[in-house]
Amino acid sequence: MERQFCLEGKTPFGVRLPARSLISLAVPHPLDNPTMDRVLEPELMDDQEQAQAYARADFSEENQYFIDEFCRRFPDFLSGHVVDLGCGPADIPIRLVRARPDCTVTGIDASLPMIQLGEAAIAVAQLHNRVQLRCEPIQQICLPEPAGAVISNSLLHHLPDPMDFWTAIKQVAKPAAPVLIMDLIRPESTTAAQTIVDQYAHHTPDILRRDFYNSLLAAFTLEEMSVQLAASGLGHFVVTQPDDRHWIAAGHLAE
Repeated sequence: MERQFCLEGKTPFGVRLPARSLISLAVPHPLDNPTMDRVLEPELMDDQEQAQAYARADFSEENQYFIDEFCRRFPDFLSGHVVDLGCGPADIPIRLVRARPDCTVTGIDASLPMIQLGEAAIAVAQLHNRVQLRCEPIQQICLPEPAGAVISNSLLHHLPDPMDFWTAIKQVAKPAAPVLIMDLIRPESTTAAQTIVDQYAHHTPDILRRDFYNSLLAAFTLEEMSVQLAASGLGHFVVTQPDDRHWIAAGHLAE
């Protein structure tokens, strides 16, 4: 169902929008405005035990869905350089180059333990010639040339200032580059967050359950995220909600 609303004046992120800026949300069901404020979590997953637990976890279904969505939404992007912001242990870059054999990927993550785990995974996959990793914070990315496409899964909620994320996307990519972003939706309450954790992570180690809960509390609502897009000049991106805990934003940068 298409949901539209107007935002006027100063946003929660300190950006003033033009009067009655119209934003469209494609979501399956209406959502009430959540009352729970955002609770920041650590920006970096720099604990070795935490990073290893994340790398061992089974995110194959979610990560493959993300790759399938990229291929479905951008069927003409068959070759070129892709930047993955917040690449973690490199599962998504590896999946992408297997799905698009003529693509190369640069994965960027500020967590050294994640980069080290990613390098090991790339070595096992024998894909060093097609996947490169860089340990850099998103605010300091410096690539030799702009990328042909940008992807990111579950980085935005880690950042204290979300505008750093949208600014980086425009800085690292070529004009008209395809962009696909996926992240969590903040629930309406801590009780709702715990319910989601219990439903989807009841078999995972406690450290991952804790991280999942904290990530839900640090995530943005659909409305907040769409305000960010509008303030970044990306209000034309299509926003969808594929399930009860994720949103996806997709589109092309301006030419």
